[in-house]
Amino acid sequence: MSKTAFIRARIEPELKNDVESILKELGISTSQMLTMLYKKIRRDKEIPIDLHIPNKETAKAIAESRKGKNVVACKDADDMFERLDI
Repeated sequence: MSKTAFIRARIEPELKNDVESILKELGISTSQMLTMLYKKIRRDKEIPIDLHIPNKETAKAIAESRKGKNVVACKDADDMFERLDI
């Protein structure tokens, strides 16, 4: 579907700049974010969408797991809880 509709809104310049910096860090354009938000609102009939930048510890764990480091494979849920030793 072609993207020809426009959204125009006035917001505080500092807020716009702060949010666009966060979106850039996430690799998302303002148009992409608005499209995701609109689609989620349409689908769920509610707001908001929850995106965040992970803290350093979480980001490190995500990066390591993507490389296969410190990943534990379990046969099933029982095996997982056994390995968790709780």
